[in-house]
Amino acid sequence: MPDDRPLQDSATMWELVERRAALTPDARVLVDQDDRTLTFGELRDRAERVAAGFLALGVGPGDKVTWQLPSRLETVIASVALARLGAIQNPILHIYGEKELGFALHQFAPKLYLGPGEQFGVDYLAMAERLGADVSPPPQVISGYADLPEGDPSTLPPPPESGDDVRWIYYTSGTTSDPKGVQHTDRTLIAGGYGLAHAIEWDPAVDVGSIAFPFAHIAGPDYLVLMLVTGVGAVIVEGFDLSAILPVFRKYDVTSAGGSTAHYLMFLGAQRADPSTPILPTLRLLAGGGAPKPPELYYEVKRELCPLGTLHGYGMTECPMIAQGSPSDTEDQLANTEGRPVVGCEVRIVGEDGQVCAPGQDGEVRLKGSMLFKGYTDPSLNAEAFDDDGYFRTGDVGHLREDGHIVLTGRLKDIIIRKGENISAKEIEDVLYTHPKVGDVAVIGVPDRERGEMVCAVVETAADAEPLTFDEMAAHCRDAGLMVQKVPERLEVVDALPRNQTLNKILKYKLREQYG
Repeated sequence: MPDDRPLQDSATMWELVERRAALTPDARVLVDQDDRTLTFGELRDRAERVAAGFLALGVGPGDKVTWQLPSRLETVIASVALARLGAIQNPILHIYGEKELGFALHQFAPKLYLGPGEQFGVDYLAMAERLGADVSPPPQVISGYADLPEGDPSTLPPPPESGDDVRWIYYTSGTTSDPKGVQHTDRTLIAGGYGLAHAIEWDPAVDVGSIAFPFAHIAGPDYLVLMLVTGVGAVIVEGFDLSAILPVFRKYDVTSAGGSTAHYLMFLGAQRADPSTPILPTLRLLAGGGAPKPPELYYEVKRELCPLGTLHGYGMTECPMIAQGSPSDTEDQLANTEGRPVVGCEVRIVGEDGQVCAPGQDGEVRLKGSMLFKGYTDPSLNAEAFDDDGYFRTGDVGHLREDGHIVLTGRLKDIIIRKGENISAKEIEDVLYTHPKVGDVAVIGVPDRERGEMVCAVVETAADAEPLTFDEMAAHCRDAGLMVQKVPERLEVVDALPRNQTLNKILKYKLREQYG
């Protein structure tokens, strides 16, 4: 009897893979920079053989596996194979080093570690063996970069039936404390990926996606579910080197690219180097998240790069999708918001007094929903993470508009308190970004005896521009209508703002350390 349920109602990740493979077995799911291709049917079949290979190594349902691999066909296959087994997988970014890996190996205590061997100037297997030597028992360490273990699928146990067991552990990278282990199930990740798929409105007859971000990031299963639900394939590359990936994207007619705000700026920079020739003729949209987006950037991308501009989204490791811009949104919504809360995500804005805020009123963003994580691996962290009504405290500040779209104005710690008045750093950043001498900007509060905190703008100079002066900055802010109290009282001009290695997100804590 045919299964007429929507694909997103699949109970497990493996069930979703099987159902997509049955629907469109010959459709391409992935192609890489070396022209290697993988169809949905091949993904299912290869993952079963690799699952049998893992089983032969002693990895079975409920066993723990840490994998630290770049974005490759093998990485996706390995992850799907572990989902077929019902193993508990712990993806770690390949750009992470000893601190992050050591913490994960000791807290997670995996049975198997899968690494890329000697790549990118690092011997990952030797690092894992050294760091895991005092784990009891030490993990088995194998390479998974170009070769994966394979076996006879007939040896496999039945696939998992429940999608509600914790089978995914993602560690958030801490800046001043140890990372937090975030627990997800197949259902939470499917719900997040479907929220993205529903919002972004991909058409398998038209669209080709792209994975130029680390698949080990929480966005990895988001994107995999997006492809499985829609039947749209993607180009997968190992790193975001624009000069290397653009020819590949052109070859395979990529329609959707992006990553984060910094990546949007890179695409724009490449286009502006030769305005007469489209860098990606088939590009329809840039999509991503992970960092605030100045409203003007949407219009720049729409004007210079692609017809839909930026479809920005909002998510975090604990809740892979919170809100997402959609092709159905208006220009105002796409430019000035993070999108509407995705299907299944309930957003509540809570003020300092603990009351739910009215539309347009800033407060902390709090969440419930089917894509929300199942708590931290350290249960002592959970009491502070959730409020009395069971909503997750994001630490983000923003508001819901009358149209239901989310506007983020900063983090709780990004609110600058100047003479007792709360000032949004993002409001000032959005204004400064429109100055032609500004390539990117971060606004922070620095301690000040008279004011409590002083507003400080740290500006990255735009390409081929002269550095911004203090007088130019102040005049630009006044001309934009910023109240006097919000005009930065300090300006620092830098060659490059500090960023993380995953989504190029600006590291404001480093700026506070440097200038505070």
